[in-house]
Amino acid sequence: MQRIRLRYTKRGRLRFTSHRDFQRAFERALRRAEVPMAYSAGFTPHPKVSYANAAPTGVGSEAEYLEIALTAQRDPEKLRALLDESLPTGLDIIDAVEVRTSGLADRLTASVWELRLDGVTVDAAEKAVATFMAAETVEVQRKTKNGMRTFDTRGAVAELQALPAQADRPLDDACAILRLVVRHLTPAVRPDDVLSGLQAVADLAPPVPAAVTRLAQGLFDEESGTVTDPLAPDREAAPAAPPTAAGTVSATAPEGPAA
Repeated sequence: MQRIRLRYTKRGRLRFTSHRDFQRAFERALRRAEVPMAYSAGFTPHPKVSYANAAPTGVGSEAEYLEIALTAQRDPEKLRALLDESLPTGLDIIDAVEVRTSGLADRLTASVWELRLDGVTVDAAEKAVATFMAAETVEVQRKTKNGMRTFDTRGAVAELQALPAQADRPLDDACAILRLVVRHLTPAVRPDDVLSGLQAVADLAPPVPAAVTRLAQGLFDEESGTVTDPLAPDREAAPAAPPTAAGTVSATAPEGPAA
């Protein structure tokens, strides 16, 4: 059995795809690409696909991850291309590696988010961010299946910056970008929870819903404050390619007699 880890995106209108809708689309892509999937046992066998920390519906993402189990060996890059062709544009398979290490889920300890706040000036965003980051705790409430729950958002936020939007709009059209690094804690703190916290401590309330995109997720490095690529350990554990025949000959062939 071979296992492959894939990185995929949710872009454009496909950000509104629910996790269940993506599962159905991905299983259809597996059939179209004729991937030799391993199946579970029992009365209703299903493809062995493991999803890791999927983004909420309505949120874009450049860094979603899953793992599949195969019954035959396949080249990861060729498999990636076949699956990408079988999915709608916006649900794009952008990376694939063979599994050579354990614990992918354990390496997803933080996410980098971008929040686009239309109608909010950069100055207003910067002041709200400074107030939020200076607070020891910022409690918000969210409705869960067990009722309303109160929890701290500040402790999960490793970094929060306010940046100007790129020059894709008129100069008099206010728009601020928040760059957010959130640790994956329990309960999970989502970008909309941080926005609720900004409203609670600094009265920051965007006039329209924020456009949210996950830029990366992986292992959080406390020293550098960066989020590392969770597939890097699998690439680094891959065996080195054997030398080519030509390279071996040129490296070992004795020199001819001097003229």
